[in-house]
Amino acid sequence: MTKQQLIEQIRKKKSFLCIGLDVDLTKIPSFLLDSEDPIFEFNKAIIDATHHLAVAYKPNTAFYEAYGIKGWQSLEKTINYLNNNYPEIFTIADAKRGDIGNTSTMYAKAFFEDLQFDSVTVAPYMGSDSVEPFLAFKNKFTILLALTSNKGGLDFQG
Repeated sequence: MTKQQLIEQIRKKKSFLCIGLDVDLTKIPSFLLDSEDPIFEFNKAIIDATHHLAVAYKPNTAFYEAYGIKGWQSLEKTINYLNNNYPEIFTIADAKRGDIGNTSTMYAKAFFEDLQFDSVTVAPYMGSDSVEPFLAFKNKFTILLALTSNKGGLDFQG
């Protein structure tokens, strides 16, 4: 997705709505728990009910990583569903990655090439060389965590 395409979606929908897909199995409706992939089915239901309002979806990868390979597969199904059914909607991998250059390169490849997210959140604490691999991808976006709103944010950010 290009910057212009994102702007067009914002104008068309008159919205900045970004929906977080931070799935907790203990909070999924019980009727979905019997499905083969309750996390994906829950996400799909949310996406189908809100796609006309949202300009972006933001899965927080920790909520998928916590369930191991099955969680990662649910994330992959979710992003594939979005890209195949609602390609005009911006996708954000809320991964908060940031590491030395060669490790960041692998993170960027995972989220931009393999999973096909439009953007990824990056913690730039380790410097510009930890961010540059993400910036190297054309028509992909890197969202830097520079000043966060959490209670302890100023412990290191202030």
